[in-house]
Amino acid sequence: MARMPAVSLVSVHVHPLKAARALDVSEAVVEPWGLAGDRRWMLVDGEGRQLTQREEPRLALLDVRRQDDGGLVLSGPGHAPCHVPVPAGESAVVQLFRDKVEVVPAADAASAWCAAYLRRPVRLVHLGAPATARPVDPVYARPGDTVSLADGYPLLLTSTASLDALNSLIAVDGLSAEGPVPMNRFRPNLVVSGGAPWAEDGWERVRIGEVLFRVTKPCGRCVVTTVDQATAVRGKEPLRTLARHRRREGKAMFGMNLVPESAGSVRVGDRLTVVGASGTGAVA
Repeated sequence: MARMPAVSLVSVHVHPLKAARALDVSEAVVEPWGLAGDRRWMLVDGEGRQLTQREEPRLALLDVRRQDDGGLVLSGPGHAPCHVPVPAGESAVVQLFRDKVEVVPAADAASAWCAAYLRRPVRLVHLGAPATARPVDPVYARPGDTVSLADGYPLLLTSTASLDALNSLIAVDGLSAEGPVPMNRFRPNLVVSGGAPWAEDGWERVRIGEVLFRVTKPCGRCVVTTVDQATAVRGKEPLRTLARHRRREGKAMFGMNLVPESAGSVRVGDRLTVVGASGTGAVA
């Protein structure tokens, strides 16, 4: 059997506030429901439903810094920074796609700052204890698998080799002048380099550093991938090319959803080892 080219972790990204800018970190603790500090805060609209870049592309320009006590500092174009402590008041129930989630609303001043930034009524909320986490989709989960405020799974992994292949497809198709697209369009937690494009299609379990992960399914992509994360301008790529070349179950796919199977930390430079591979699962 041919030896698999070396694959290693080249970047780690934490998104403290769902849909806002990511923090690039050199290492992160892996918790059962995702990276420590990842997507523990969220904005909801006046109806108590999640707000993401699907509805508000300007969230891409919302800068977030974590504080030692778990709070945030928010800043955005034309707005002075806003310090947000971890709330300790009564909980509320909000909607995250099909799920009801128990959260704690932030102070009124923080929600008012976010409302002024987006120019619409919003509330900033925080997910506290792991007991309030949501179950992962039972079609792909095992009993006890949970996720924080991420769309569906605890972590998302992407590959630079696959991004290079995608950008080649964008250029060959010639349907737009938008490419190449950067990795931040896909808002991953873990980015690996090395190996063949789309090799991740066949992975079932991987070890990154000291942590074992189950690879559940390819990630179905949405219009958020078309938002330029530096300008908040929406285009057509890479979703148009993914829909032509990387379709499965009616969805455009890029990246793989992961569920942790052990505790530990991941660090830039860690080696990725494929523990279980099907040799199949390629996206048509």
